[in-house]
Amino acid sequence: MDATPVWFMRQAGRYMEEYRSLRKKHSILELAKTPELACEVTLQPIRRFPIDAAILFADILLPIEPLGLKLSFSPGPTISNPVRTDKDVAALREATAAAELGFVYDAVRLIRRELAGKVPLIGFAGAPYTVASYMVEGGPSKNYQRVKGMMTDRPDLWNKLMLKVRRVTAEYLKAQAAAGAQALQLFDSWIGDLSPDQYRRYVRPHSAWVLKEISKCGVPVISFGTGTNGFLEDFAEAGGDVIGVDWRIDLDAARKRLGKRPVQGNLDPVLLFSNKKVLKAAVKDVLDRNGGRKGHIFNLGHGILPTTPIDNVEAVVNWVHELSAR
Repeated sequence: MDATPVWFMRQAGRYMEEYRSLRKKHSILELAKTPELACEVTLQPIRRFPIDAAILFADILLPIEPLGLKLSFSPGPTISNPVRTDKDVAALREATAAAELGFVYDAVRLIRRELAGKVPLIGFAGAPYTVASYMVEGGPSKNYQRVKGMMTDRPDLWNKLMLKVRRVTAEYLKAQAAAGAQALQLFDSWIGDLSPDQYRRYVRPHSAWVLKEISKCGVPVISFGTGTNGFLEDFAEAGGDVIGVDWRIDLDAARKRLGKRPVQGNLDPVLLFSNKKVLKAAVKDVLDRNGGRKGHIFNLGHGILPTTPIDNVEAVVNWVHELSAR
């Protein structure tokens, strides 16, 4: 490319009027489970902005239903039968779970056809730790008491759970690539709540296994986690062709610690609410910290927030291309 590529996590979603119109008629699960609707939502930001990649519209918790869990949104995700005992873990049906997500693979094929080569399509999945955390906690959590309790008090049970979740995650991502996804991203949205030792001991082996498995697909792999500053080198060591970083670390500091590894990031999503002068300066700062080096994908440090001004999103895309033009 002749400029730094840019796309946004959660670029298809609630900040767009087109998406809100669909949500008045359909639930999140209906959108994600209907290939034509998932395709439409994926394409909405591609039509609206000159961004450089599409990302599949889905939810990171889709794989837990075929595992045997009951998922609902009210409005956030709730699991009515969380996984907390030996019996719960033993009952998880991981052998067939990925095969039951055919609607996702149908969406990937449809999106690729509709994109017609305009931009590449990124597939994704939640990383084993984040997905397992939802499964144990039963929904979002502020302190992750239950999941950390299982890790430290019942490491045997935690390992059994993670072995099942990682298998589904890898098979799910492989199937997305087989259907046409041209890159894959593994999201570990909750990982920043862990200590470096907890990450190394209880999580990295499983993430590394997934990243190694999906590296066989022949497409680039992005590994992203929030709050990884305290164990960034360990996080990168787990694998991935590109390491995503959030706004809690300066991009130049991250690049120094990661060596020659390509990076993705790392504008604070909240800055998209700033006035244009402040926002442009923030975009320029990220690009300046990269110093014109190859191997940088501009993105946010996490997903676009629901009430983000759409004009600011468009402005950032244009500024990235203008300021990084080579």
